Amino acid sequence: MAEPSWVLAIAAKDLRQEVRSKAVTVATLFFSAIVLFILAFSLGPGEAFLRNAAPGVLWVALAFAGVISAAQSYQSELEENALEQLLLYPIPRAVIFLGKLLANWLFMSALGLLILPVTAVLFNTGLGQAWWWLLAVILLGTLGFSLIATFYAALTANLRARESLLPVLMFPVVIPVLLAAVRATGEIVRLGDLAVAQDWLKLLLGFALVYLVICTAIFHFVVEE
Repeated sequence: MAEPSWVLAIAAKDLRQEVRSKAVTVATLFFSAIVLFILAFSLGPGEAFLRNAAPGVLWVALAFAGVISAAQSYQSELEENALEQLLLYPIPRAVIFLGKLLANWLFMSALGLLILPVTAVLFNTGLGQAWWWLLAVILLGTLGFSLIATFYAALTANLRARESLLPVLMFPVVIPVLLAAVRATGEIVRLGDLAVAQDWLKLLLGFALVYLVICTAIFHFVVEE
């Protein structure tokens, strides 16, 4: 089986498992909804203030939901001792990372597209005339976040306190992604300068490309016994 097929097979396996259990889906949806509702009501009724806060709240909800998703990326393999068997397959270790990354990225992108209209309603803001650019922001923002989250989830998978260590280790690295995503989303939603939003999108794309190369290249060191 060719390496791209292995990547798709690993991603499909993770997604099928989630479709059957729905554990991460229920947890992330519930957590995202709680974050959006609490912040929407706590920030008050001011329409202008709510519109300005909407991009940040959207990405806060996505970020914390992404941590929950990433923390469970390797959980099933660890519980069933399947990770060791997966590492015995005659495929590059990077293929495992890319398969996990693809599954996490698709999951986070779907979650972002789902909570985007909910955020628009709760925070009384439109999606902007150039709403299709929001799709690019979500896809690139979740890609950069998923890269770091998937890599550090593997790094902390065998640690006893992995649930608490994962956000501590990854959030300092992923801050540029969140800042760029919030700024790009804000420019688009508030009908600001689209050229500025595109500059932030270029930053997101550059970050994703750089970390894709780095994480793929050194992943085999992370899973070395």
